[in-house]
Amino acid sequence: QVQLVESGGGLVQPGGSLRLSCAASGSIFSTDTAGWYRQAPGNQRELVAIISSGGSTNYADSVKGRFTISRDNVKNTYLQMNTLKPEDTAVYYCYRRTWRGAYWGQGTQVTVSS
Repeated sequence: QVQLVESGGGLVQPGGSLRLSCAASGSIFSTDTAGWYRQAPGNQRELVAIISSGGSTNYADSVKGRFTISRDNVKNTYLQMNTLKPEDTAVYYCYRRTWRGAYWGQGTQVTVSS
């Protein structure tokens, strides 16, 4: 099993920044793919950003140039979010894909509002 714990969410004004962190434990490996998804009320869960074990990244068009995904060692994944917009408001979920399957954390709320 894999456990994912997110932190760093909160309330921020438009134009502000937040940094989300995800700590993974359990059956994890350096070859895993890691990423972030989000889900706004009434919407489906959508991919925000993903990073491979080799460091290749991919972003949703809506966040390109504003969000940066990164990872260090085996355990931690980060999402730096800059120039936040009200439409970024959502629950953000950490994601990890291992040879056993795909896993999500419980989510952290990000609210962008003045």
